[in-house]
Amino acid sequence: MTPVSSHSPHGQSPLRTVQVLGGGNAASSAHVRSLASGLVARGVRVTVCAPVEADHTYDFTGAGAEHVHVPRSSDPSSVAALRAACADADLVHAHGLHASFRAVLALSGRRTPLVVTWHDRAHVEGARAHLLRLLERRVVKAAVVVLGATSDLVDRARRTGARDARLAAVALPGPRKAVEHEDPDRLRPKFRAELGATDRPLLVAVGSLDRQRGYDTLLDASRGWCRLDPAPLLVIAGEGPLRAELQRRIEDEELPVRLVGRRDDVGELLAAADLALLPSSWESRSVIAQEALHARVPLVATAVGGIPELVGDAAELVPYGDAKALADAVTRLLRDPERRELLREKGTRQAATWPTEDETVAQVLSVYDELTQPLPLT
Repeated sequence: MTPVSSHSPHGQSPLRTVQVLGGGNAASSAHVRSLASGLVARGVRVTVCAPVEADHTYDFTGAGAEHVHVPRSSDPSSVAALRAACADADLVHAHGLHASFRAVLALSGRRTPLVVTWHDRAHVEGARAHLLRLLERRVVKAAVVVLGATSDLVDRARRTGARDARLAAVALPGPRKAVEHEDPDRLRPKFRAELGATDRPLLVAVGSLDRQRGYDTLLDASRGWCRLDPAPLLVIAGEGPLRAELQRRIEDEELPVRLVGRRDDVGELLAAADLALLPSSWESRSVIAQEALHARVPLVATAVGGIPELVGDAAELVPYGDAKALADAVTRLLRDPERRELLREKGTRQAATWPTEDETVAQVLSVYDELTQPLPLT
């Protein structure tokens, strides 16, 4: 067990932190829920400022934190609500660019230390990309420490002007449902029958149906494995603006693909799959990649963002946008059970190297103490 914050002994009052969330990113919200639980257990007072919908989903109050509703917008009323919530904070920790920018506005004129965690990066072009760079510069210059979920995010923060940028320990929040390695087909019959993959390989991709996910390339690749006998079924779980466009392509081209919408049983769906696919143009610490390796499901992913650092040699990596390379990697794996088993074993070893929730809390708490403890007298 990690020691309690050094603010608690010797009669000092407990450290009070405010965690600021934008409310739009599932990974950062789950991270803050896990962080709040661990910090509270170590004697830290935690307030989570986030939209009320985020508290309903992630139950920050159930983790022992106080929740203050702050809408996602950066209008004056939202900034004022956040400023009031931060009034007696020892330290403010914001997650994501827009939440960080709101925190900068709310802390204007105060000496409260600001820590920022970048879990991902936005995908925008044109004038919005210029505005994004301006926001990033404003945030990193105001933050005392910037934590990046991947090395390239740390490098981006440094290039943008961060005075102190560090690699963050970010755990995959639990609880995770264990999969019985001795009986890999235990959970499969129900899902495979439901999806129409009883007697054919099942490929699974999970993520919002938007452009950066690379689903156009994935549909192109699906034509490449149609020649297999039996032809695998690709299932894509998620919702988003491209749903109608993708569905039209699936029907017009008669592709072996099903869109199954948003699912609350992604873990079981992955456990039923023969392969997991991640064709994105950019990913940070992909939750789906982590879930796949934990579930011992061989993964084919694009070599972008934080994916190579995250998975090491425990997945098949292909260039983004290369439908032929993606189709060839899937075909090779389906024909090579020994390679699939090797990836399962490597995946288990790689997952064991990722930080635990306890290690994540320990790192964050050490940063907090570093920024808030009085300097020793010399």
